[in-house]
Amino acid sequence: MSFTAPVVLSGQKVQLEPLASEHLDGLQQAAQDGEVWRLWYTRVPHPAEMGAEIARRLALHQAGTMLPFALRRQDNGELCGMTTLMNIDTQNHRVEIGSTWLAASAQSTGINSEAKLLLLGHAFDTLGCIAVEFRTHFMNHKSRAAISRLGAKQDGILRNHQLMPDGSYRDTVVFSIIQSEWPAVRRNLHHLLGRRLEDS
Repeated sequence: MSFTAPVVLSGQKVQLEPLASEHLDGLQQAAQDGEVWRLWYTRVPHPAEMGAEIARRLALHQAGTMLPFALRRQDNGELCGMTTLMNIDTQNHRVEIGSTWLAASAQSTGINSEAKLLLLGHAFDTLGCIAVEFRTHFMNHKSRAAISRLGAKQDGILRNHQLMPDGSYRDTVVFSIIQSEWPAVRRNLHHLLGRRLEDS
């Protein structure tokens, strides 16, 4: 299967849909939930910039380096954020899960953990990846804790790695899960979500 072939990934809490321009209104509303674009240590598009961000991600999809998704809650059918498989390296069978953001009301609900479970399953079981990376701002302690909780291991810190919109430099913390670790990580994610492996 092509690394960038559009696919719908469905779980009990969230459905990952191939990102499309039709998601604009719902994603603008999701970003307004908690005004999550105001967090200085992460990049969440302002509602007024959402159309440009969707176009940017779709252009990267066309270029073969990103598989972007919109996140839809299963309980009420509302869009609640975005995520991607990005920095796709088909030659070396590696991807990064990133450019993820969630509406405030979707945080700490299990939606993020289930989305990661679905993306990791697609990467390892369908695409045959040998490693999946996660990257986050050094100061984003909530994100770092969440990535560690998944079972990912820290590879290192890239210092002064990126220039942020406010002019500061981002130190990027790099984590990864390798293919041999995936069965244990999958079991851990099912445990975090409070379900048995045979339930899904």
